[in-house]
Amino acid sequence: MSEPASISTGIAQRYATAIFELAKEDNALDAVDRDVDALDAALSESADLRDLIHSPIYTRTAQEAAIGAVAVKMGLTGILVNTLKLMASKRRLFVLPQLLTELRAMIAEEKGVVTAEVTAAQALSDDQRARLAETLKAQVGRDIKLNTTVDEKLIGGLIVKVGSRMIDTSVRSKLLSLQNAMKEVG
Repeated sequence: MSEPASISTGIAQRYATAIFELAKEDNALDAVDRDVDALDAALSESADLRDLIHSPIYTRTAQEAAIGAVAVKMGLTGILVNTLKLMASKRRLFVLPQLLTELRAMIAEEKGVVTAEVTAAQALSDDQRARLAETLKAQVGRDIKLNTTVDEKLIGGLIVKVGSRMIDTSVRSKLLSLQNAMKEVG
């Protein structure tokens, strides 16, 4: 891991630990968990929000006011609203994606839930998500929370990552392995 990446991760871990401890103390872990999902979705959908957290052209005051307004508009818990404003005032909003990842992992660990990162060629229906979660639960032996993304380059199938295990059933990977096999023959 590069030095800047490890610094970012360290900053994110400290903020995530603080949020987690405060939420646990206030019995607000479920609310913070929903807020993490909402913030993560907002970050992936909004280029303006990504610009706000990464761009150095915004002043601390402007960044703090903007992220505070976004957080209040989203209906986030007071713990997260205050933390986001503090992060903006300290010029630390750039670690928000890592903070969400860390916080999601801490909450999942507390609840005894394993997060599965699922990449699909197309959006999964609710029924498909439920069946996949049940199948993974049978394999892992713990409750599963699915974090899904769509990547049309897979052509078809799924890539599932649970802990250190990865299951790749995508058409793209099968075509690549067939291509490699053909190269070895020729």
